[in-house]
Formats: sequence, C-alpha cells, structure tokens
Amino acid sequence: MATLAQPAGPFALGTFSAQDGDPFPGLVAKDQVLDLSRALAWAPSGVRAVVERWEETLPVLHALADDDALDWRPLEGLRVHAPLEPRQVFQSGANYRQHVIDLEVAHRAPDDPRTVEEARAEIAAVMDRRAAEDLPYVFIGLPSAITGPYDDVVLPAWAEQPDWELELAAVIARPAYRVSVEEALEYVAGYTIANDLTDRATVFRRDMKAIGTDWLRSKNAPGFTPLGPWLVPAESIADPGDLRVTLKLNGETMQDESTKDMLFGVARLVSYISRTAQLLPGDLVLTGSPAGNGMHWGRLLREGDVMEGSITGLGVQRTRCVEEGV
Repeated sequence: MATLAQPAGPFALGTFSAQDGDPFPGLVAKDQVLDLSRALAWAPSGVRAVVERWEETLPVLHALADDDALDWRPLEGLRVHAPLEPRQVFQSGANYRQHVIDLEVAHRAPDDPRTVEEARAEIAAVMDRRAAEDLPYVFIGLPSAITGPYDDVVLPAWAEQPDWELELAAVIARPAYRVSVEEALEYVAGYTIANDLTDRATVFRRDMKAIGTDWLRSKNAPGFTPLGPWLVPAESIADPGDLRVTLKLNGETMQDESTKDMLFGVARLVSYISRTAQLLPGDLVLTGSPAGNGMHWGRLLREGDVMEGSITGLGVQRTRCVEEGV
C-alpha cells in the first residue's frame, strides 16, 4: 500500500479491514485508527451510517479523537477501502473552464475554419457566459463503479481510450431537497477524492447523435471511480473553492489546478441538484475535473500505469492500471 498522507484537521473517517477481516468504519487520527463499530454506543455498520447521524455524532468524534486511552490500532498494515458506500452519485461535467476549452479544441471538426487560438478565445467567452448565466451540467453515476484508493484499476478490453479525471467530491450529510445556494454547504458533511475514469471512445453515441452522450458505457465500468482515502469533515477544509487538484501519471504531473477554476462551486452544484432530486446522507457530488486529462496530452491509460491523485488536505490515492483478465 502507498504511503498515507495525513488529512487536514484533527481526524478523518475511512473504511478499513485487517488481513482477511471484514471492513469496519474507522476514525483516523495521528496515524492510528479507532474502530467506530465498537467505539460508538450505537455501533454503526459503516461510515455512511455515521454520516446519517452527522450532526449529533460530530462532537462525539472530536472527543474520541482526543482520547488516547481508547483501543487505537496502527494505520499501517490495515487495508484502506473507499471511505463509504453512497446510495447515489451525482457527477458534474464540463465544470472547469480550462478543461472544457481543451476538450472543445481537441474535438474540433476536421473542417473547422478557426485557428486553435480563435477557437480557444470563442470557447472561453462561452464558458464565461455559462458561469454567469447558465446551469451546471450534472448526470448520474453508479455506486458499483467505486473502488478503493489503492486498488488496481481494471481497464476493460472494450475501452479504447481510458482517461483520468481527478475530482473533488462532496459528501452529503442530511437529506437535501430544494435548498438554496446560500444554505447548500450546511448539507455537506465533508470531502474526499474521486478519480472519475472515462473511456473517451464511448462518450458520444455514433449511432444516435441526436441523443448525445453515453455516460453509462463510458464511465461506469467496475472500479472506474477510485474513491478516498478519507472523508475529511467540511469544518477542516477552509475553502473548497481554493484547493489544489493534482494527478501524476507514473510520477509525471498531468493535472495541477485549483478548484478556483470551477465554473460552478460546491454550493451551486448541491443547490442545483436538489432542485430536481433529493440528496441523501452519504451521497457523492463529484465536482468535475480540471485541465490536463489524457486527451489533452495525447496519452491515454494503459496496463502498468500508476496514477497518484491528491487534493489539498484530503490525502493521496494511488492506483495501478491492469488489463482485464491480468
């Protein structure tokens, strides 16, 4: 397992297991883990159960993190799973200004008369108008695509252009329906890291161009969403709109951007989603990926690649790509 970077704040939450043991919800503090299924009187079955009682449990977690007399165990040697299992996964597309510009330029029609510079200028103007006047673009992901932050990522044989997309993910604390932008962050329990892998070759349906994108096929293969390592409480993150999102491929930096480049911040995304759907405790809101994906570099994922993703205060995930059947 990779070296585990410490989260911001006094503690974080995660899901762990010992050798051949069952996963358990854990409190992470000072390189140690406390089994919350035993430490909390109501014995939560998982981290999502903790989040479901977030408001009443948060002060208790603070007290537990400061109690050295409890049955803490070393973090080293434990397997780290995805921090929680959401019921719903909401994914924001085209939410980073520079990322959208890069994608639009990369996908220009062969007969587009504009120069690259002209295309970039026009698309940038559209992005600025969209941020000011339009709505976020959100679609649905599958919880079955989630895998752990250090697990191997299996590249399906049919995926011709597998790509990375490191993202900030917000974790919902309580049911949210028709909440305002001003109150939206009150519904966020904390944040974690998601790598929203995408097969670029299957994003657009060639047989049904009028319908457009096929997110089921392109984004939801098993293990296509490495998540974690930690759920860091929102109170430990001063400003989710000012975090550094960095992805390295085999040690080389490919993505390195601030969440300041988001067109729609966490509050606007949560509020927008809640106008249509009811967000539930433990749900994920993925906020989109910054510039620097594989399509931009002309280098897609292949067997043996190692991705290392980090976001300020949220730790580091490290995943290796393997071919299907290997």
